[in-house]
Amino acid sequence: MLVLAFDTATPAVTAALHDGARVLAESTTIDARRHGELLVPTIETVLREAGASLGDVTAVVAGAGPGPYTGLRVGLVTAQALATSLGVPAYGVCTLDALAYGSGLAEPFLVATDARRKEVFWGHYQDMRTRLSGPAVDRPHDLPGELPLVGAGARMYAEVLGASRLLDAGEYPYAGALAALAAEQLGAPDVREVVENGTHPVLSLPRPIYLRRPDAQVPGAPKKVSA
Repeated sequence: MLVLAFDTATPAVTAALHDGARVLAESTTIDARRHGELLVPTIETVLREAGASLGDVTAVVAGAGPGPYTGLRVGLVTAQALATSLGVPAYGVCTLDALAYGSGLAEPFLVATDARRKEVFWGHYQDMRTRLSGPAVDRPHDLPGELPLVGAGARMYAEVLGASRLLDAGEYPYAGALAALAAEQLGAPDVREVVENGTHPVLSLPRPIYLRRPDAQVPGAPKKVSA
């Protein structure tokens, strides 16, 4: 097994290689505006550091969001293109799940990432592997109270949510955690069939998780101008 995983649903452009037992290489750049420029060089970096080539990859995994439209599409389109050219399966994993897994927590908590428009994408977790609800998008003050918080979205609105609830965990869904979470699932029998049926608890087909319409809209018909 050699899993190539990456995520572009947050400002973190992150990629990693996992051999089914451990992360072989990981690289991350925080830049919310250059997903398209940075992803391929980041993939090349982890392949080089791991001493591997694209032809060695047996599965491609991409963060499926939720996240801003443009950045999210970069990762998913790249995953589909690579998988097709290599003849290997491609999967999606909820970006919030990767962030939760990376926290290592064994207690209930919330994950929140920046959704812009003064909102957050969030999910409720029983532990690092088990999502109880979400993903959802809401204003920070609408999130459930009291539970600990993980993620850059929570930190952005610490004054609203309560700074004491913030945990010292990663703010972004790093690809090493994404790859490790996926690798746990890929060894199971009939995994592809379960994914294609839409019943797998973690893996999905590489399709974006959209919780609202994109900011860009198709222009309507021009208004008529009366003489």
